[in-house]
Amino acid sequence: MGQPSANQPHTNALRSVYTSNLPDILAQLQISLAVSTYQAGKVILVRQDEGTINTHFRSFSKPMGIAADHNRLTIGGSNTVWYYRNMTAVAAKLDPPGKHDACYLPRRIHVTGDIDIHELAWSSDDILWLVNTKFCALCTLDDDHSFIPHWRPPFVSALAPEDRCHLNGLALLDGQPKYVTALGETDTPGGWRANKKDGGLLMDVTNNQILLRGLSMPHSPRLYKGQLWLLESGEGSLARVDLPQQSWQTVCKLPGFTRGLDFIGPLAFIGLSQVRESATFSGIPLVDRLQERTCGVWVVNIETGETVAFLRFEAGVQEIFAVQILRHTQYPEMLEWGDARLATSYVLPEDALANVPETMRETA
Repeated sequence: MGQPSANQPHTNALRSVYTSNLPDILAQLQISLAVSTYQAGKVILVRQDEGTINTHFRSFSKPMGIAADHNRLTIGGSNTVWYYRNMTAVAAKLDPPGKHDACYLPRRIHVTGDIDIHELAWSSDDILWLVNTKFCALCTLDDDHSFIPHWRPPFVSALAPEDRCHLNGLALLDGQPKYVTALGETDTPGGWRANKKDGGLLMDVTNNQILLRGLSMPHSPRLYKGQLWLLESGEGSLARVDLPQQSWQTVCKLPGFTRGLDFIGPLAFIGLSQVRESATFSGIPLVDRLQERTCGVWVVNIETGETVAFLRFEAGVQEIFAVQILRHTQYPEMLEWGDARLATSYVLPEDALANVPETMRETA
């Protein structure tokens, strides 16, 4: 593992250090990261910059779930979903010239009301699914409604804004919703809090089956290379699920509350949070194991369980929710809603471009 190096963002209030090998890892994989921290109200673009790590902060109101591909970046908050689109023609015009290889422009906002959106995922048929934690439901969106509920655990008897089981994580199989995590098999307002230490569940949404019980605050279920993975946040661990045996195996324990997970090659990128000294996080194994917890992004070899690199936040950020790999882009930008460049960045259908003077045309 490389040695930590200092990293100074634009303000000293947001400070981080990282292992010296992390820039090379991002460069070799040709990736960057999008990381959300609802506690700090930021989405952080983690980018390698000529052998260093650059953390680029954008402000949002309680950002949590992130769903991304090369052309789309979608962010969920407590009552809002923000939609961004990558326009490489705009990236080419950013300063310094030739530096940026992606530029995400805001396209629209959907206001859901306060539903405490957790994870998001785009399905193979181009539908955005979101975990509506306050109503304990999997939902989609349309122009006419705050949200459209499609599924909730059968033990939750009503569609009510009461966070009865803390539904939080979503994994897709063949591009469709398949597995979810929740913090309790409970049907009363905030009922999951009474047994958060080991009351967590993994469920199959297609047949309403509870596959695992006894998990400690599970989050971030993911299917990768034919294997189901999840974070047992209350343990501060990454786990591999054995579906036929309905059991799980701890791959590694890390120095923080694990939440936010993405994979590439043999590596897992895992978000870590310090977790507050509060009733929500009291009595979990992680707090008993570690008096001092860490916030950042840890890179783990899933074949060995070893930590190979990390980015650690020293100040300003204490909690991470989502970690999303941005593939095929090493130095992306996100334009904020008030950016003057939005006034002169026009995206038109291909057939309409034929009517635009050639000197004004640029293709993405």
